[in-house]
Amino acid sequence: CAYFERDDMTLEEAQIAKFDLALGKLNLEPGMTLLDIGCGWGGTMRRAIEKYAVNVVGLTLSENQAEHVQRTFDQMDTTRTRRVLLEGWEKFHEPVDRIVSIGAFEHFGRQRYGRFFKMAYNALPPGGIMLLHTIVRPSFKEARAKGLRLTHEIVEFSKFILAEIFPGGWLPTPQTVGEYGVTVGFELTRVQSLQLHYAKTLDLWAEALEANREQALALQSQEV
Repeated sequence: CAYFERDDMTLEEAQIAKFDLALGKLNLEPGMTLLDIGCGWGGTMRRAIEKYAVNVVGLTLSENQAEHVQRTFDQMDTTRTRRVLLEGWEKFHEPVDRIVSIGAFEHFGRQRYGRFFKMAYNALPPGGIMLLHTIVRPSFKEARAKGLRLTHEIVEFSKFILAEIFPGGWLPTPQTVGEYGVTVGFELTRVQSLQLHYAKTLDLWAEALEANREQALALQSQEV
């Protein structure tokens, strides 16, 4: 999602603000190597190079994303090393200084959490930092305490999310994420909710999709 520091920000401005919010928590220094797990279209890495003069490595499972990222890397005027690898984090075994992962953790599946955090911890030096951005859900106890009822609509929506949006994945509770990280040696120093920013981002995405309906249908289909 984007990060709206001001109400009058455009979606593009808010997206850059989101990059800056995430990268600003990593204490990056020139010459460090940043690993982006689930790098998407490479926006976070490009911003990191431009603003912090770091070297970057991106991991993605999408051939289209990898090709796009490589093209944009080739166009950058910088001496910093930049690589995009078409592989999952399970195959990455290089040392790095910092790790960022935005919107990928939801796809991993709970049975892989332990291995993911172990891999990340082993890749970092003492004092290294990882920023993990993921969608979370309240525990059943928290939901009951807030008066949230488990309705048929919520059950069906949850099934849709896990089957169509994050197939093979899982939406963890904040406590689950923290527990797995601490177990391998991480120290959880900060948790920040971007719930309202996500809601606004979704509204703007929906508006943009509707405004470009015909182009979207030409690219995909009515069913999609």
